[in-house]
Amino acid sequence: MAGNAIHSADAGPADGVYVPPPPTLLIACGALAHEIVWLQRANAWRHLTVACLPAHLHNTPSLIPEAVRRKIRGGRGRFSRILVLYGDCGTGGLLDKVLAEEQVERIAGPHCYAFFAGLPAFDALHDQEPGTFYLTDYLTRHFHRLMIEGLGLDKHPELLKDYFGNYKRLVFLAQTEDEALTRRAKAAAQRLGLSFERRFTGFGDLAQFLDKAASAEGEHGRADRRLLA
Repeated sequence: MAGNAIHSADAGPADGVYVPPPPTLLIACGALAHEIVWLQRANAWRHLTVACLPAHLHNTPSLIPEAVRRKIRGGRGRFSRILVLYGDCGTGGLLDKVLAEEQVERIAGPHCYAFFAGLPAFDALHDQEPGTFYLTDYLTRHFHRLMIEGLGLDKHPELLKDYFGNYKRLVFLAQTEDEALTRRAKAAAQRLGLSFERRFTGFGDLAQFLDKAASAEGEHGRADRRLLA
């Protein structure tokens, strides 16, 4: 799998004293599991534990905040840090309300499209053409199950215009250099009757957020050991 791995050290000396990285729980959307695990293994971030919630929660985003809260509370006492790899993801601010109550940080951005592309780049894409439908590697792999079967278009193709009539183009935000996936993304655009564009993003802000999560040291070489208890 090609991508922009970080390859940062788990920990380093701080004024001559080794500071081990604190055990960290990453609560993530299942749609990000493939990329997170790849980065974790590529960088030997052994102190990071990943707990993924089912990707299909995006079909009922109102359930995401409390599902994340349960994971947070289940991790307290066992981890020195807890971080969340979700955008707002259609929760209408309810996820951020839960995270403020639980005093847990999440990756910045409204959804994975924005933090894969980078927030400024995504805003530019949106401004260029608001009627854009986005695919990531994950959504491309599972396009038929999630979009065609999930929306009932396999049984009721006449609903295609109702769902996608206001879209003009499909932008494939590619995390990897994979010709087979690109062909599948093009086929998805054709199925939806949209123009096609591919943008290679790599792991975008996700990689930077995980690199920060993997860091053992603060600004002056001191580990952040505030227990979320």
